Amino acid sequence: MKCKVSISVDEATLEKLDSSLEKGVFRNRSHAVEYALKIFLEEDDASR
Repeated sequence: MKCKVSISVDEATLEKLDSSLEKGVFRNRSHAVEYALKIFLEEDDASR
């Protein structure tokens, strides 16, 4: 089950994200944020 969350993102970061969306790297903003969190959490777990 997916849960909705609200975040604030720096405008420059959002522009880079939107550029990735235009290139087809991610389906949408949610997909990109979910992917980034997954990678971060996996790396964090591996470093422990």
